[in-house]
Amino acid sequence: MLRRRPRPAAFLRLFATSCRRSSLHPSQPQLPNPADLPPPPVAKKVPFTVSAHGRSWSDPYHWMRDTSDPDLAALLAAENAYADAFVGSAGGGGLRARLAAEMRARLPPSAATPPQPWGPWLYYQYVPEGKEYPVLSRKLKPSHGLARALLDYLSGSEKEQVLLDWNEVAEKNGYVHIGSCRISPDHRFLAYTVDTSGGELFSLEVKDLQSEHVIFSSPDKGIVSLAWARNSESLFYTVCDETLRPNQVFCKKLQSHEAGFLVFTEEDVNCCVDITSTKDFKYITVNSNTRTSSEVFVMESDNVREGLWPIRKRVDKVQYFLEHHHGFFYILTNAPVNDTEMMTEGYYLARCQDEKSLVDRWQIVTFPGSDCTIQDMDIFHDNLVLFLRKNGSPLFCSINMPIDVDVQGPKEVNDLNPWYFPVPSNMCSIIPGSNNDFMSSTYRLVVSSPVIPDLTVDYDLRKKTFTILHQEEVTSLSANLGTVGKSNVSSIQQNLQLVETSQSWSDLSKLYLCKRIEVISHDGVLIPLVILYSREAHRHGESPGILYGYGSYGEDLDKSWCSERLSLLSRGWVLAFADVRGGGDLSWHHAGTKSNKINSIHDFAACGMHLIKAGLVHQNRLCAIGCSAGGLLVGAVINMLPDLFSAAVLKVPFLDICNTMLDPTLPLTVLDYEEFGDPNIPAEFEAICSYSPYDNLSSGVCYPPVLVTASFNDTRVGIWEAAKWVAKVRDITCRSCSKSVILKTNMQSGHFGEGGRFMHCDETALDYAFLMKALQLDDNYCLMDPCLRLLTEQICAT
Repeated sequence: MLRRRPRPAAFLRLFATSCRRSSLHPSQPQLPNPADLPPPPVAKKVPFTVSAHGRSWSDPYHWMRDTSDPDLAALLAAENAYADAFVGSAGGGGLRARLAAEMRARLPPSAATPPQPWGPWLYYQYVPEGKEYPVLSRKLKPSHGLARALLDYLSGSEKEQVLLDWNEVAEKNGYVHIGSCRISPDHRFLAYTVDTSGGELFSLEVKDLQSEHVIFSSPDKGIVSLAWARNSESLFYTVCDETLRPNQVFCKKLQSHEAGFLVFTEEDVNCCVDITSTKDFKYITVNSNTRTSSEVFVMESDNVREGLWPIRKRVDKVQYFLEHHHGFFYILTNAPVNDTEMMTEGYYLARCQDEKSLVDRWQIVTFPGSDCTIQDMDIFHDNLVLFLRKNGSPLFCSINMPIDVDVQGPKEVNDLNPWYFPVPSNMCSIIPGSNNDFMSSTYRLVVSSPVIPDLTVDYDLRKKTFTILHQEEVTSLSANLGTVGKSNVSSIQQNLQLVETSQSWSDLSKLYLCKRIEVISHDGVLIPLVILYSREAHRHGESPGILYGYGSYGEDLDKSWCSERLSLLSRGWVLAFADVRGGGDLSWHHAGTKSNKINSIHDFAACGMHLIKAGLVHQNRLCAIGCSAGGLLVGAVINMLPDLFSAAVLKVPFLDICNTMLDPTLPLTVLDYEEFGDPNIPAEFEAICSYSPYDNLSSGVCYPPVLVTASFNDTRVGIWEAAKWVAKVRDITCRSCSKSVILKTNMQSGHFGEGGRFMHCDETALDYAFLMKALQLDDNYCLMDPCLRLLTEQICAT
């Protein structure tokens, strides 16, 4: 859960010689003469004292917590104007627009996902030409036989049925974020949650797909997860409390005029509730969990009045994930195997019979083996699919069902005759498709990497074969580049889309080098670092670069394909992704939480220093990007080593962690105690204070240029965190350097920004234009890249 994704021209001398950053680094890229910019906004100060554990400190920007204060609105408007003026002069003016045009030109006019069968229907999404958001649609499966096909044609049953058009919702409300979206088992109803403010207070609507009318709109706001009963007559949903903690489960009978009735309430403020239906829709599971532990209840989906019954009670640092298959519950867990042994390195698979009196009698089905971990599972009528991780890379395999459990003892995965799905190498990101059909023998994955545009692949679990259905199109690539990667495609010719008969992977590895190395951190631990750059445009020891980091909540850093990155890669930039402690699997996650959070910060710094020491990035051209909790990571490293990064972008950053964690009334704060520590405990409070970006700014020190982006309606990370940090940097750090610290606020969106495919290009272009201006890179130097030169000529011509 996210908290808080040729040589450069001569640089201009931009700061006065009194700036210590200039004197320390004579070759450091400098900013334009401050006289060329309007003066940065100055935030008012209001005396305010914070106290905890016998300590007191001043926080004169605490007033920004009141988002209704007209002074805050005026400040944010002034900051936006200053940010626009700062970035507006980049590249001689218009650089952001040129970058956005490049990124848009690489996107096909429209996009679609291959249809996925479920029951009698084919479900798919597509983005219409010129639109920002997808449309969810379906068609009936093609009928066999001429007579049936003619009947289908005459009846119009083969026509597309639009289920949900996000564009219509966005045009009506000005903003849209679709949360959960669930088709009923009988395919008649669509239940979905929608946020039209950016504040993540989702509302629920149920649409009758026969009449195409909305038949139910919940009066509640803050609805998170949805689950259908097997008979499609009842819908279950969770509702949040005032701190956005999902804590209640309701059931709504669609044929009844009565409001939804309460099924479950979680009183523990440290826990939130999630609900799912098992793949066969026979049971509803209620998972009451903290960040690191869970408690699971089940009930028959068609017999709600019988109530819930527990599978296992909560144990600290133990998780349970449950599915159902023909009389058995299959549980993925790291629970103690016996009274003395604790599974700390990962999950194993167990099962029990689906009877109340027998659920405590567990059989261990399989352990992952010594060289891999189990991450997740999916289940079908004839197959179990396991998501594994081996040596840092994802793997998927299927095992025939039912599984005969050996009474002599559990087996390792490889003892169950698994079929490992063929996938490309080169550090892939693998994401399951919807895979809703319990009776299906086909499993869909979306395979991607920094050099592999998204591949949609179907795996036949019976025949043990695979079919490549589609590869994301990337337009405006030069046709003279020839075949890319291992593929039987004769030429790219403006895109990388595979012909449907091809069973080879296509990638850009001949153009872009992508490698995984390990960097030694402060305590000798090896940190995975993925490095990406253009083989033609990169210049050893001279190229600029960006280091990305996150390192929280056990989330992996996103390294999937992103065509927007080509704008930097073609300009010679190095892009590096640091998988610091705090992300990843259980043990890696725990090694970067609470008092161990300092490990994440040292890991990130070590990766940055390695890029410079190895000559991959020029010592004065290394930048950093961190989003949400990744902003905390980057901000902490800037405080610790202000000369390491020459520029940074902090996106909706979690910067004021000490003050935020001291206020349990703020959304998600209590839930974050397990991640960052409980400030009510003195030792954990001191650990938080030791790295809090807002509380560790150094007076008079030269800080690098920083773009801070924020969203006014963000409920995960308050707008005041970004605004306070920028105001304090300008107040106490080097006055010359701090003129290059800017704040850009989206006044309409929430934590996840704008969701449209073209609007995202505009946001990314702002980040890139800022970094290029901060490093004073002349945009013309990059045009030795033939793809970029051709694209630039096309854009200029239009």
